[in-house]
Amino acid sequence: MSTPIVIAIDGPSGSGKSTCARKLSEALGFKIVETGAMFRTLSWYCQREKIDLDDAKAVTNACRKWKASLVQTDNAIRLVVDGIDPGDALRAAKIADGAAKVATIAKVRDWMKAKQRSCLDFGSLVMEGRDIGTAIFPETDFKFYIDAPLKARDERRKLEGITEDLAKRDKADSERAAAPLMMGLGAICIKNFGRPVEETVAEMLSIIESRRRTKTK
Repeated sequence: MSTPIVIAIDGPSGSGKSTCARKLSEALGFKIVETGAMFRTLSWYCQREKIDLDDAKAVTNACRKWKASLVQTDNAIRLVVDGIDPGDALRAAKIADGAAKVATIAKVRDWMKAKQRSCLDFGSLVMEGRDIGTAIFPETDFKFYIDAPLKARDERRKLEGITEDLAKRDKADSERAAAPLMMGLGAICIKNFGRPVEETVAEMLSIIESRRRTKTK
């Protein structure tokens, strides 16, 4: 059996990394993991259970005790809680805002890191988030950082039906003490605006295949 491969895709909110990751996973036949959805699931759970998101200790305790497990639906790996998949509830603005809060808690990130690394049990992955190439799978040879101007990212979010203060989220992500958003060592920066997403994905596929050929020589 071949060793699973991880394609790490990082970048700020609204950069289009989720769309690129989905199309890339389809092209490669890899499983996809959207790590932001995991943090939003914790935010959803805490808000459902009336847990104060500003209480780091309470959130950490919830993260340690909740009955969350990984499941595969089609080619996507997701977190479910008590057998429940929150689904579209994760798109609500208050859930996204809560995710930004829980993501700053170091012990929560430790829990998420262990869970995200265990996704390899499902096989080769396209994993997207904000710290995949720096903290979750820093050892992978396949790292991308997807970026776009704030205005373009804001427009994408609106088209997705998501209301989010991206400037505020960028600041929180880049300044947090635990695994801040940054481009990983050896990552390739892809400017994802002003062209079709298929073109962006084709560029990424070309880079991946080139590196895979180099590794097999």
